Amino acid sequence: MSDQEPENNNLINFIATTVETMRDQMATKSDIARLEAKLEVETAAIRGDIERVQLRLDSIDRALRARLDQIESEMSRLRSVVYLLVKDRPEMLRLLGQPPPVSDEGHP
Repeated sequence: MSDQEPENNNLINFIATTVETMRDQMATKSDIARLEAKLEVETAAIRGDIERVQLRLDSIDRALRARLDQIESEMSRLRSVVYLLVKDRPEMLRLLGQPPPVSDEGHP
């Protein structure tokens, strides 16, 4: 029996150490509640950041659309001016890298 006593003491010490280690590693309800609250705060902050980015992207999109509309309008006016300029002088199209139109007679 005396041989088993040290073995039992070792086993009891091992169990006690294991239980203490597990107790140190396990979260309590209050630990979990604090973690949940922290996660909620951080999630709200991330959502706010995403909303700000989305608003900025919408703003950039509107600005680009307005600028593109303006460019399209200016290009339309430029085409009209070019048409009026070359209407009577088709050879001017060479300046734009375009061949002049061929007349009905086969030469410009």
